[in-house]
Amino acid sequence: MGSVLNIIKIGGNVIDDEEQLQSFLEKFAALQGKKILVHGGGKIATRVASGLGIEAKMVNGRRITDEAMLDVVTMVYAGLTNKKVVSSLQKFGCDAVGLSGADGNTIKAVKRPVKEIDYGYVGDILVDSVNLLSIKKFLEAGFTPVFSAITHNGLGQLLNTNADTIASALAVSLSKIFETRLIYCFEKNGVLRDVEDPNSVIKSIHADEFQQLVDSGTIYEGMIPKLENAFHAIGKGVKNVYIGNALNLHLYQQGEFGTCLLGK
Repeated sequence: MGSVLNIIKIGGNVIDDEEQLQSFLEKFAALQGKKILVHGGGKIATRVASGLGIEAKMVNGRRITDEAMLDVVTMVYAGLTNKKVVSSLQKFGCDAVGLSGADGNTIKAVKRPVKEIDYGYVGDILVDSVNLLSIKKFLEAGFTPVFSAITHNGLGQLLNTNADTIASALAVSLSKIFETRLIYCFEKNGVLRDVEDPNSVIKSIHADEFQQLVDSGTIYEGMIPKLENAFHAIGKGVKNVYIGNALNLHLYQQGEFGTCLLGK
């Protein structure tokens, strides 16, 4: 097994707040060792679309990506947001390179099949979607890849792809050659025992404890799929998954960051 690789996904609420974003990126830049950053930018995309007279359509919290919206999310995710993040990281001394899945053929996806709902140009990642060798070249050359939530199908079609899913797929795939740790950064301090108490962080959760916490109502709604994805990644070779506050990232290498998810 190779060296440690930290794959960090930053949540949309932090991307949307310039002050918080700059604070997070400074902490990310200071993180030692090989690392990858993954981001979305949904709220900014919705604002830009509105300014262009394009209606944002959502079903169960998921974006419908028609041709017009694909143009917007590509501009915002792979363009505006990605380049703002990369330029800030350069300011903080981190030699970042901004990527979509099409760049270096790093991440391919397939267009989501139409079932009850047609999500449009949305990409689903398959088992062999991540190009290990391309990403390894960037890392070994000393670059820090910054991935936007845009992939491609290998046939010239760009696809809008969930950033959480991209982060998980990268971690699982790269665990074949690195000791990978996946870190989800968002606005809460971790998985909370009491949602009203920001300090009630559950320090660690083993896979066999997860269902008990769901059954008791401690973990609910949007946290359930996030943790399901996390434990799936652990089951596929990822060393650990952490969930915590983006502004506390400096505590990660001190072992004091958020909630650590562990295998059985």
